[in-house]
Amino acid sequence: MKRFFVLPLAAAGFFLNAQTIGNSPYAAFGIGDVKYDNTTDVNAMGGISTAYIWDFNNNFNFANPGANKNLELTTIKVEGTNENNFFKSDYDNSNVTKHSSYLSNIAIAFPLSPKVKFGMGYQPYSSKKYSVLIQEDLADEVKRANIFRGEGTLSTVQAALSYQISPELGLGFRTNFYFGNLYDINELTYSNAELINGYETKNKIKTFNFTLGSAYQKKFGTDRKLTLGATYTFGNTGEMETNYTNSTYYYSTGNQKENISIIDEDFSTDKNLIPMEFSFGAGYGRDAKWFVGTQVDYKKGETIQFLGQPFTNQNSYRIAAGGWYLPNFNNFRNYFSRVTYRYGAYYEKGNLSFNGTNINQFAITGGVSLPFENRSAARMSGIDLGLEIGKRGTLENNMIRQNFVNLRIGLNFADKWFNKRLYD
Repeated sequence: MKRFFVLPLAAAGFFLNAQTIGNSPYAAFGIGDVKYDNTTDVNAMGGISTAYIWDFNNNFNFANPGANKNLELTTIKVEGTNENNFFKSDYDNSNVTKHSSYLSNIAIAFPLSPKVKFGMGYQPYSSKKYSVLIQEDLADEVKRANIFRGEGTLSTVQAALSYQISPELGLGFRTNFYFGNLYDINELTYSNAELINGYETKNKIKTFNFTLGSAYQKKFGTDRKLTLGATYTFGNTGEMETNYTNSTYYYSTGNQKENISIIDEDFSTDKNLIPMEFSFGAGYGRDAKWFVGTQVDYKKGETIQFLGQPFTNQNSYRIAAGGWYLPNFNNFRNYFSRVTYRYGAYYEKGNLSFNGTNINQFAITGGVSLPFENRSAARMSGIDLGLEIGKRGTLENNMIRQNFVNLRIGLNFADKWFNKRLYD
């Protein structure tokens, strides 16, 4: 059977399963929809994490492990995300709305000494959950159908160590372990044929890479500060195992494949899975009052196997700006004076490109950090809320535009745990 290998991002109809990580048809390519590596409070500021040192003592920065000089408490974070996607295509005037909710972060961090801080966390890194159906009428009342399906999640477990060399300069190191399974299949069938032709790819991933981080903060006068930060993510010590199969078959009752005939199969390993990444940021603010910063991220493109063929992710970059404002953290008479208000925006030149058209993304963000109760800044447990509104892709060349409204919530519990108690 002649191979028909193409996945247009516009279809006569496409459907996606809800309540799972990854609703976008763009997740069909490569390792899926990559989730940005930050927490609810950072996301609400457009993702500015590289030059972000929280003024108080209850927050650990995993994105830049060198930016944790103020952490003095044990902090536990549990966060969830609700994604709401609205897809539109000029091809056949398609409009689809999809939603998903998932656990997006679990982390614990604590100081080992006044200069050394440690943190561990879990996040989903990327995901696939798509199903695209493309139908076409041929001559002699023959119909052709292409079905593209994929699923799977790639997760990461992180461990980070921070060391404060001087009051101004901090360095950090983070190790990242990625694990999971990703599955893609393209099935081609004709109404006058008994067999289905399937092109199937199974990826099994277990790999490490590493992030180096540095942060420099200079104080001016009594309460002003300039912060600079940089991170570099590199190295793939593990590998991705890829099994590719081209076969014909038909489905029996119970959706079981029968009469399988292997046309071609291949096995390969690849270490170039997680791209090299560099980030630089700068910010300026006033102690315990306000902060504004900007950041530039760059990711190197990589080539992996997808449905039996090489698939190349393009080089990409991301520009973000944002900050926070805290009216008066010592005002115990007015609760909203002790709320931290966050704002930001970003533009991302994405790693996907089709027929010369880049799949880019833009969003504005905002949020608040709500303290649990009227206690001093030394015990700032609370709730982080974030909102992200933006769009991805374009209607050009019969592609799909993805508008999205993402909601995030995080619980941050902070206290002086694991410390020895002294008694008179």
